Amino acid sequence: MPAFKASHNHARITARKARLVVDLIRRMPVNQALVALDRSDKRAAVMVKAVVRSAVANAEVKTGGSVDLNQLVVSEARVDEGPLLGGYVRWRPGSRGRAMPIRKRTSHIHIGLDAKASATSKEG
Repeated sequence: MPAFKASHNHARITARKARLVVDLIRRMPVNQALVALDRSDKRAAVMVKAVVRSAVANAEVKTGGSVDLNQLVVSEARVDEGPLLGGYVRWRPGSRGRAMPIRKRTSHIHIGLDAKASATSKEG
């Protein structure tokens, strides 16, 4: 269970597209993850970056500023499907008199951060 979490519910992007970006930053240090998101040309990178920054801010508030932000790692990064925008499928005309569905998909982006286990704390 991650120590610090943040999420963006009902993000106006499909979960499949957002998962491509989230897979890039999983298990990365926060500093490297933010740089990777800056360099990414995917539209979901902007949304994921906002959630990572929110999780970092939650870590600062929760610890009273005593957490070392350089030691934070993205421990949980997942994207779940959200409801259809408007809650239903719209229809548009298709070929030969058919109706074709319009599905405006949303997603829920979840990011969790943990502190890195330092090498000096291991006993043995």
